[in-house]
Amino acid sequence: MCGLAGLLRPAPDTDEERLTALVRAMGDALVHRGPDDSGVWADAQAGVALAHRRLSILDLSPLGHQPMASADHRYVVAYNGEIYNFAELREVLVARGHGFRGHSDTEVLLAAVVEWGVEAAITRCNGMFAIALWDRQERCLWLARDRVGKKPLYYGWAGDTFVFGSELKALWQHPDFDNAVSRDALALLLRLDYIPAPHAIHVDTFKLMPGSLLRIDAVAVASGAAAHAPERDQHRYWQPRERMAAAIAQPFGGDVLEAENRLDELLREAVALRMVADVPVGVFLSGGTDSSIVTALMQAQSRHPVRTFTIGFERSHHDEAHLAREVAEHLHTGHTELYVSGSDALAVVPTLPAMFDEPFADASQVPTALVAKLARSAVTVALSGDGGDELFFGYKRYERALRNWRWQQRVPSLLRRALARSAQQHGEASRAGGFAALAAEMGARGIGDVYRQRIARWRDPQAAVPGATLPITLYDQPDPLRGAGTPADAMMLADFSVYLPEDLLCKVDRTSMAVSLEARAPLLDWQVAEFTWSLPLDFKRHPSGNKYLLKQVLRRYLPDSMVDRGKRGFGAPVSEWLRGDLREWAASLLEPQRLRNEGYFDADLVHGLWQQFLGGERKWHTHLWNVLMFQAWHEHWREQRRALCAANT
Repeated sequence: MCGLAGLLRPAPDTDEERLTALVRAMGDALVHRGPDDSGVWADAQAGVALAHRRLSILDLSPLGHQPMASADHRYVVAYNGEIYNFAELREVLVARGHGFRGHSDTEVLLAAVVEWGVEAAITRCNGMFAIALWDRQERCLWLARDRVGKKPLYYGWAGDTFVFGSELKALWQHPDFDNAVSRDALALLLRLDYIPAPHAIHVDTFKLMPGSLLRIDAVAVASGAAAHAPERDQHRYWQPRERMAAAIAQPFGGDVLEAENRLDELLREAVALRMVADVPVGVFLSGGTDSSIVTALMQAQSRHPVRTFTIGFERSHHDEAHLAREVAEHLHTGHTELYVSGSDALAVVPTLPAMFDEPFADASQVPTALVAKLARSAVTVALSGDGGDELFFGYKRYERALRNWRWQQRVPSLLRRALARSAQQHGEASRAGGFAALAAEMGARGIGDVYRQRIARWRDPQAAVPGATLPITLYDQPDPLRGAGTPADAMMLADFSVYLPEDLLCKVDRTSMAVSLEARAPLLDWQVAEFTWSLPLDFKRHPSGNKYLLKQVLRRYLPDSMVDRGKRGFGAPVSEWLRGDLREWAASLLEPQRLRNEGYFDADLVHGLWQQFLGGERKWHTHLWNVLMFQAWHEHWREQRRALCAANT
């Protein structure tokens, strides 16, 4: 895994040394993503420069050095990720006359682009990646992100210069990057706990969406025609809604046993591809279905005990390390577990703004950071079980949303509208449950509206962020699948498209990369996803329990007693923290006069929730946590900006 950064100026740069130094500083800000090697490439006459930080996983020799030029010298690439089917692609390319100096997937990627063109080459790649590719012949820059969105890529404007990088800290290094906070993005943070692509916390700054390509022509940058490129400039080469609809239209025709055999086969292949590395490989094991099946399939295909890693919490109801230990003992893995105290977890909190670069409020970021650090002590690559819930109907909130949707359809429309209007008077109180919460859903146009109420933190974030206009996401559509499947399919699509890449995968990427660890997610192989979408819903949602087919496969490797048990998830006791050791820290960030001076939040509203929380209203801890994550990030950003300005004067 690696980090990349770069820029494209509107005019040639006569000072090549200055240009190279600038892009090197952008790349060096990402040293944690790639501590093993660094490289820069610049073409001053074209006004373009690329930087790369390398975490060596495949081909540890200098032949994997980046930025790397294609054999015909037309293309130069800085690339972050892994192409798991690179050996297969290499065989095809060798048969077509291509030669290779080393055995890195980067060299295969460049040859594929030479042979088939950019989009066709990317479409042939099965992997996780973010790519910046300069085409010398066409004088254009290509940015690309993998299908599911496992790897991040930011881009935007620093003055009149187009800048991009794996994390915002690379863009911050440009002296002209002083982009203000986007209030609209802040409203999204309050709604979702994260900021989904294409939005970013700064104005004139964006995230490339999963499965997307962006082409920026040098002539357009020079003329100003490319300035402030919004979402519409991104081209989706793989669109989950289209792929899910196509899979549903051509459903799997076999019985449950045939589906079980096929899923076992696909998962084995996906896991095997992600075990390929020239460095030690392990797996995060929580003891739940998803991580257990990844672990079982790794061990089944390994001649040696697989390294497994688990975090346990001392004196906490969140501790489930014993479940992971039982799985590890049954599979005979090389298991490592670490029990952490509350103070160990709280010590992570001050590091979060620098780790994420963007306000991010999924509190499970804390235990995820701890288990990533633990794994890095022994391995360089770790597999995870991400994706199982979104593909196999694993969340309890799916059932609650379907139940509420059924109830609402039995209520006369006039009464539903009246109840919905009354709920508007309750404001954020509708998030606390009871009649207000149910009434808030009564105006729903479809399952999408009901589900949004299930996953939203702030029901009305614009009330808390004066001047914000809440951007539209897939969660705002009455039916995200537009009638192509069941309401259950529609909810899974929304989570797969938004929550999975921008929350779960973002969390794993930042916490793992902070300690130079590569994380891989075999359940999110795109072929696994498309097969899963073709399955009947009752292969997932079943009277005996949800995630039915995935659990049936797991029974081939673990006893029923380890399969049929509930799991609470990888959480964090935020409410306890805010009432205890973090209370003073939170009170400082939420001090009313400070909020008024900074001007991002309605100080009275936020302070009122804080006082209610301290008075015993437990529900507000989630509302307060995303405000606190912004406040901590904003403080960090201001400190970084002051330091950069001082260094440039």
